[in-house]
Amino acid sequence: MQLTTCPSVSKRPKGDLIVVPFFQTKKGAEPAVNIPDLKGTIGPILKAGDFSGKEGATMLAYLSGKNEKRLLLLGLGKTCSVEGLRKAYAAAMKRCQDKKWLHVNFVLPKCDKLELAEITRGVAEGIALASYVFDEWKTDKKPFYLKKGVLVGARDSALCKKTLGILSGVNLARTLINRNALDVTPQALGAEAKKIAKQFSNAKATVLTKAQLEKEKMGLLLAVGSGSRVDPALVILEYRGAPRSDDLTLVVGKGVTFDTGGLNLKPTNFIEDMRADMGGAAAALGLIQAAASIQLKANIVAVIPTTENAIDANSYKPGDVYRSHAGKTVEITNTDAEGRLILADALSYGQKHFQPSRIIDLATLTGAVVVALGDLRAGMFSNHEKLAKLCEKAGETTGEKVWRMPLDPEYKALLKSDIADLKNAAGKRMAGSVTAAIFLKEFIRKNTPWIHLDIAGTAFLDKARDYHLSQATGAGVRLLIELLECIA
Repeated sequence: MQLTTCPSVSKRPKGDLIVVPFFQTKKGAEPAVNIPDLKGTIGPILKAGDFSGKEGATMLAYLSGKNEKRLLLLGLGKTCSVEGLRKAYAAAMKRCQDKKWLHVNFVLPKCDKLELAEITRGVAEGIALASYVFDEWKTDKKPFYLKKGVLVGARDSALCKKTLGILSGVNLARTLINRNALDVTPQALGAEAKKIAKQFSNAKATVLTKAQLEKEKMGLLLAVGSGSRVDPALVILEYRGAPRSDDLTLVVGKGVTFDTGGLNLKPTNFIEDMRADMGGAAAALGLIQAAASIQLKANIVAVIPTTENAIDANSYKPGDVYRSHAGKTVEITNTDAEGRLILADALSYGQKHFQPSRIIDLATLTGAVVVALGDLRAGMFSNHEKLAKLCEKAGETTGEKVWRMPLDPEYKALLKSDIADLKNAAGKRMAGSVTAAIFLKEFIRKNTPWIHLDIAGTAFLDKARDYHLSQATGAGVRLLIELLECIA
């Protein structure tokens, strides 16, 4: 799909549909923009009171002798926000699904509380996010007809191009999560990284095999992968968008391509969506795809520890102790707390080889964070005030909201082991997401700014919602692009 701009309604091109926004008021729906040539059509509809202007509400009418054949009334609700615009224009896109409407004019609202750039961004992102459909396994595929969307009232065509570039990364992450675990193996993630590196000259991919992991003494990653039919791997994807700068962000994404829970087997109703346990890895790959597409002025290295957490006679066992890449020993108290193990080795490797200015890790790490925050916010843990506040701001801007969680040192006592340097999980069911973050913090070098994002609730929804028409959201890609832009 192509997104372009048109400065005014009087200069809009011919199309199959025009989408016109309305606010919800006490007196009824009111146009959010004046369109003189459609007043005669819109007036009677509003007078009849059949359309309220409620956020996401739509009503279709047919036109004659106008630039477009059809009119879609779109409700924005009572207030105007960037996130509200995303949701509203996503609702308009849903009405376009399966319809043979090749060219659609999306009219931007007038809103005193938002700058034109913010309005353009909200509308463009809502349209682009809702244009993604995962139908690889549908026998009767329904074609997506919309070829060109025109943002009427917008002036920044570069912003539209940037939005589509970022969404290429979001959609990559969504697709990787949505696909079968049988197909999205550690080796497949490595191949995807190489594909990205081949596409962009300032990107480079390296994939460490099992033999190389053994040489690097990545004992935790190897332990988790010991029961799998496929070998574990460490995928490294570098992007150098600011080659003259020494500033570098290390992004580590959890890549458990299917999580059985290991010998601490997950029960029914908790295992069915575990192909999504590589949501952090998908986001890390999507981030590089997005950054390279928009040529972000930043240096990023994505390090992705990836494996299945499967079961066979060789599976790693509760009660055993394994040595990490950093040298610390870990007593395994729960094989279903595997994500933090592979992240620990990747964090240690990334710091040793790349000396990052800051570290961000993303992981579908704990069910506890879903209990705490649901699927509306990711849990954020950080050792650095300024970086944490920038991440919170980026979350508000993008709609990928975060909530800061504690890292009080007293929680570390829950990970004390009698036979090793630390346990991989607390014995009691308390502070599950906090102790997971505390575990990871043990592998962060002193004075290195760090953020841990637990995206267990936000990466894969129970059902499609708002501008996510599939369960996989690509959570983290837009958030980190915004954060890195703020840092740059």
